[in-house]
Amino acid sequence: MKFFQVKSVEETFSLIDEWIKPLSEKEVKPLHEALNYILAEDIIVKENVPGFRRSSVDGYAVKAADTFGSSENMPGFLTVTGEVLMGEAPDKAVQAGEAMYVPTGGMLPEGSDAVIMIEHCEDLSGLLNLYRQVAPGENVISVGEDLKEGELLVTVGTKLRAQELGALASQGITEVTVYRKPVIGYLSTGDEIVPIETKELGIGQVRDMNGITIGSLVTEWGCEFLYGGIVEDRRDELERATKEMLEKTDCFILSGGSSVGTKDYSVEVIDSLGKPGVFVHGVSIKPGKPTILASANGKPIMGLPGHPASAMIIFYLFGKAILHRLQGWNGTEKNLAKAVVTKNLPSTMGRTDYIRAQVYYENNQWYAEPILGKSGLISTLVKSEGMIEIPEKSEGVQKGDTVTVRLFG
Repeated sequence: MKFFQVKSVEETFSLIDEWIKPLSEKEVKPLHEALNYILAEDIIVKENVPGFRRSSVDGYAVKAADTFGSSENMPGFLTVTGEVLMGEAPDKAVQAGEAMYVPTGGMLPEGSDAVIMIEHCEDLSGLLNLYRQVAPGENVISVGEDLKEGELLVTVGTKLRAQELGALASQGITEVTVYRKPVIGYLSTGDEIVPIETKELGIGQVRDMNGITIGSLVTEWGCEFLYGGIVEDRRDELERATKEMLEKTDCFILSGGSSVGTKDYSVEVIDSLGKPGVFVHGVSIKPGKPTILASANGKPIMGLPGHPASAMIIFYLFGKAILHRLQGWNGTEKNLAKAVVTKNLPSTMGRTDYIRAQVYYENNQWYAEPILGKSGLISTLVKSEGMIEIPEKSEGVQKGDTVTVRLFG
């Protein structure tokens, strides 16, 4: 087949960056609905946080110079003149030789420049014994120390997590402009595939577990999922279903029918949907070599292997990259870890291998225990927490070698 020209993993990622472009449509979302959306505008700090000097501990606001030389053997002494109530401004300043109680987060009175922790002093009926000295600025959060007016708070392309939403809330922001969530469609192909609701399987039949697996990942990664069902293994049916799915979605995934067998015409059908068509048919990878990647008039299309483990691994690698590109996400993959492999793993030069693995911590070291099994085995997915990456320039790894593990999640 003229399409089947194998690309390396690195070339495949580069082609994804070249051909897949972010969606441009934006929408305004209330802050409480914006979790996991991608920000479409820069947000500038408009108010200092905190807007006043406050204490980071429970203790006494003091002039640091008044505490110099204080120790448990030779305590210092200050006069307690009052306390600061939460949410209220102090009613007086701290003078030389004075201290004022302040709770964590409380506003510091004028004249004070440090806070001595309550554990390091003792209030004896208004006479404060100091058992250590403090430096100027100690236990004090200055105006704008957290967020400073005029600085960049969150940049365009940031995935909004709980912490970003909290920071935006601190500025009184109630809604944000975000990129629209891409709609990702899915089709399964193959006469042997039946709906998951099927009670009794016929000979040779399998339930469509890939639809659930891929759909769950799509949702987890912040996109909307549209399940298109199962397509009969006929060219006219595949052409009809793929054209309909392309009209309804921003990207769609086809599972099964991506190999080089005589009956697998999915690559030809995908290539006919629009320009530039198929840009990857075959990746030097195990499992998942007969992967298809295409773009039809700006809409990405992905042809996954039918075997469940192969489909999930390929989608974790390349599907995640495609969805992130569509969303306009500007981050980098962070689910990478280093661990010591517990078994010898042979490999073939010129091919990148991904081996499912369990990860565990023992004797101050992370270990990766390979879960060996054929690409269609469901149990290997359930038992694994990530996949060991063996680069294409390697002939394998030896027990005790440190390897890269791409964690699921």
